[in-house]
Amino acid sequence: MTYVVSQPVPRAFGFRFRAIPFHFAAACFIGALLTDIAYWQTMQMMWTNFSAWLLLAGAVLGALGLLAGLIDAFRGLLALRTLTGWLYVAGSLIVLALAILNSFVHSRDAWTSVMPMGLALSAATVFMVLLVAVLGARVHRLTVGGW
Repeated sequence: MTYVVSQPVPRAFGFRFRAIPFHFAAACFIGALLTDIAYWQTMQMMWTNFSAWLLLAGAVLGALGLLAGLIDAFRGLLALRTLTGWLYVAGSLIVLALAILNSFVHSRDAWTSVMPMGLALSAATVFMVLLVAVLGARVHRLTVGGW
C-alpha cells in the first residue's frame, strides 16, 4: 500500500516577482507628485530635477515590474483568466504610459515642466497606481486563495 503525503508548497515558490519593482515604482511616482507640489509652492528648480529623476526611476522599475509580471503569468501567479487580472495588466500599462509621458513633459524648462500639465499627469499617475494596487490585491486573492 502506498501513502501519498501532500505537503504545502514552500512560500518561496509562491513569491510574486512583480511585487518589488511595482512597489518601488509606486513610491517613485508618489514622490514625483509630492515634489511637483513642492515646486508649485516654492518655485525652486531642484524640485523639478527631483521629479524628473523620480519619474525616470519609476518608469524603469515599472518596466521591470511588467517583465516580472510576464514571468509571473507564465508561472501561474497572475490570474489572467479573470476580468480583474486583465484590468490589472491594462492598468499597469496605463501607469507606465502616463509615467513616460510625464517624463517627457518634465524634460521641458522650469515652470512649463510642472505647471499645469506635469502636476496633472503626476496626479493621474498616482490615482492609477492606487487603482492598480486595489486590483493587484484582488488578483493576489484569486491566485493565492486569500490572505
